[in-house]
Amino acid sequence: MNEQEHAGSGSVSGKYLSQRRMPLAIGLAVLALAQPAAARVTRIVIDESKPLAVEASGGIRFEQIAGRAFGELDPANPANRIIQDIELAKDADGKVRYVASFVLTKPVDLKQASGLMWHDVPNRGRPVPSASQERAFGDIGLFSAWQGDNAGATKVRSTASVDGFQWLQLPVARNAGDAPVTGQVFGRIVNRSGPASQALIVQSNPVPYLPQQLDTRAARLVSRQWEGTRGEVKGEKVIAAEDWAWAKCDDKTPFPGTPDPTQICLRQGFDPNLLYMVSFTARDPYVLGIGFAAFRDVGQFFKTATADDIGTPNPVAGAVRHSIARGISQSGNFLRGWLHLGFNQDESARQVHDGLWPIIAGRRIALNFRWAQPDGVLELYQAGSEGPQWWLPHPDPVRGGPATGILDRCIASASCPKIIEHFGSAEVWALKLTPEWIGTDGKADLPLPPYVRRYYIASSNHGGGAGGFDSSLPGVGLPAKGAVCPGNNFGVGVLPPNPVPHAETVNALRVHFRQWVMRGVEPPPSRWPKLADQTLAGADKAAIGFPTLPGLRASVPEADFIMPVHDYDWGPRFDAADGAGIPSNAPPPIRQVLPMYAPKVDADGNELGGVPVVLLDAPLGTYLGWNITAAGFHAGQICNYVGGMIPFARTRVERVAAGDPRRSLEERYGSHEGYVQAVRRAAERARGEGFLLPADAERLIRAAEDSRVLR
Repeated sequence: MNEQEHAGSGSVSGKYLSQRRMPLAIGLAVLALAQPAAARVTRIVIDESKPLAVEASGGIRFEQIAGRAFGELDPANPANRIIQDIELAKDADGKVRYVASFVLTKPVDLKQASGLMWHDVPNRGRPVPSASQERAFGDIGLFSAWQGDNAGATKVRSTASVDGFQWLQLPVARNAGDAPVTGQVFGRIVNRSGPASQALIVQSNPVPYLPQQLDTRAARLVSRQWEGTRGEVKGEKVIAAEDWAWAKCDDKTPFPGTPDPTQICLRQGFDPNLLYMVSFTARDPYVLGIGFAAFRDVGQFFKTATADDIGTPNPVAGAVRHSIARGISQSGNFLRGWLHLGFNQDESARQVHDGLWPIIAGRRIALNFRWAQPDGVLELYQAGSEGPQWWLPHPDPVRGGPATGILDRCIASASCPKIIEHFGSAEVWALKLTPEWIGTDGKADLPLPPYVRRYYIASSNHGGGAGGFDSSLPGVGLPAKGAVCPGNNFGVGVLPPNPVPHAETVNALRVHFRQWVMRGVEPPPSRWPKLADQTLAGADKAAIGFPTLPGLRASVPEADFIMPVHDYDWGPRFDAADGAGIPSNAPPPIRQVLPMYAPKVDADGNELGGVPVVLLDAPLGTYLGWNITAAGFHAGQICNYVGGMIPFARTRVERVAAGDPRRSLEERYGSHEGYVQAVRRAAERARGEGFLLPADAERLIRAAEDSRVLR
């Protein structure tokens, strides 16, 4: 249903809200009558099936199957009680129901299946293609929905498709007598201009909550001239209620526009130099924590079930002996939160997954509390760094939290999986990673249990760059334009994007993880920057030893350049340790800012303490996990979580003329063949230490030979 069809002239009508819930209520009521009461996935429906090319799957014929899983939850079961507002989402029979879309990637002949299933977490609903390497092994792939905010890409659809976005259909919380649940919500608009109205965007999807009424006197809209990374604010101004409207407007339909609860229209239009923030009373929060249980139960169904309650066969029945859950960025944060809250154990107290791979994810998803915005990426006022980010129990002396850890519940229930986590530099500088390594006080490195491996890919972008050797050469492969800063219309960076790849490292880790889970063969020892070996220090130029480089201001990175962890006051009903409860402050005041740390660097400005990577061991420039925003509201600040690159000069004469302290390419390698030899040595080191597959090593050496470096 188009949300604009039922926008009223003064409030969001009850008719609008009831129709918004109607498809879920009808569909699940019919299912409840047809199925026996059971707390699990009770029914699957296959919507689409299509083959994959054999040549892209290692010679094995694969097919993809898209469908919907219908699930039931028992709110009284200990595995579910932790879900915020689950008691306010019950049907008449006391059960809570959901529908989750899924896609299976499987061998057509299950005799060719390896016995391993990768259960991938969609990122903002996006499809997750399985890797050709995994298909060549005969691995089964599953990705299934968890994000139930029904906004933008996660909007609920009537069917599932192989190439479509994943969605979760779930109930909203309702008080006794079907009375609505209300509360305070906020949204932000940044770097927008002109007379057209603007939607409230979290990251790439709209804020999932609508105002209870369209009377602007019941809300508060402010503009700001500046915000600092530590939460400082300058030039805040309240915009009078008569000067804005919940409405859609543009040149043809000027202020006050057409009433619309998803848009804001300003009498004077939007100023690109200002940030706008609105706080308002919303109603009908989705019970988003059900997403944890849905991911759990869908994974367990395809791993262990023979058929659903009406006899529809599990398409991979009997073919899965081991499973690894995997998520990237937001999806990796989901897995860390999922494990922390105990969801690797189902309602029957069975362990779900044997392995967990949270990738470039250093926090826990902000999901299991009322009015959560799971699309957030830790811009100002976004939740996700509350409570323990470390694995084993440890005190939180700075924020006064208890001695807890992510693994507490799975340790208690003996359901902890084997875990691999890997990060790049962008997670340190913009995604608030280092408290996971050293706690909130930064006094000591925190230990890892033997079933956790941690790998750091130094000086790399969020998720890695494009790779290649020419990609570091100006005028050849290095873009002249700055990198686009991720986030809500954040801006563009001063520096071109960082090309240091993660791909080859991930290929090696994938093989290690399979061997670890399926055969008990342990992967290489963990490697990351530490206080103990003096590769980790306070996040500022002097402490990490960062050189003064051409193209950057002399003082960068300053002590307030990094994006820090804020200790927010979400209100007395919010449980920071679990990231659960009911926040009452929107936006939340900042109590304090935690000290942040970063890896030290070498004379070139490249980070120390990571795993071997060929492009870093045979560098063509300085590779940064951070960038600087070129213009707009965030000008001069860190460019959210994108990296940058500053190439070396080709000759000594060029570098001296530029005032560059780093040795030139000719001074380092002498010639093209000298560079190829450096790549050979770097590839041999990475391969020998277990972080580069032989085929990838050969490919990288050939690429270096074919490159234009020093030609």
